[in-house]
Amino acid sequence: MVIGLTGGIASGKSTVSSILKDLGAYIIDVDKIGKDVVEKGQKAYNDIVCFFGKAILLPDGQINRKALGNIVFSDSEKLKKLNSITHPHIIARVKDIISKCKDEGIDRIVVDAAILIEMGLNSLCDMVWLVTVDKDTQLKRLMERDNYTYEEANNRIMAQTSDKNKLNYADVVIDNNGTLEDLKKKVVELWNKL
Repeated sequence: MVIGLTGGIASGKSTVSSILKDLGAYIIDVDKIGKDVVEKGQKAYNDIVCFFGKAILLPDGQINRKALGNIVFSDSEKLKKLNSITHPHIIARVKDIISKCKDEGIDRIVVDAAILIEMGLNSLCDMVWLVTVDKDTQLKRLMERDNYTYEEANNRIMAQTSDKNKLNYADVVIDNNGTLEDLKKKVVELWNKL
């Protein structure tokens, strides 16, 4: 069983992922894979620096993710370009990990990805779980968590596909406007139904 876990930024998706890991799921963290494929020396790194220039680099030569984020989350064409560079590398790694897990007999796999549907990763999953939250809560969490201004937080939220569009792909919807205990209870119940 491969579960695609998605939700907008600051929706609580990572918290759900952590709960599922504690329940025994093998987690494929697509954000971590995304960071790996843009490490110095990787093909995606070279393509990004070639397109966006050396102004996005830190003194050690690594990509300054916040600086790059500020560029792409305020310009949809540049975000599309970044995605066209990174997504093929990420998708290939996710497929490889799922295949290895299945070969090893791991039968509860979770593909944790904020942009699961946008990347087409949902096609690799048996079902999709969507974590939702209202926009005010999302903005507040994002500003507190990442120390973003209202504008920076809003740009990141607006750059993502809305939950309304993701609902068309979701087999399970997890409302995360309540407490952490509420969320844990919901996730455990869903897991036990599998």
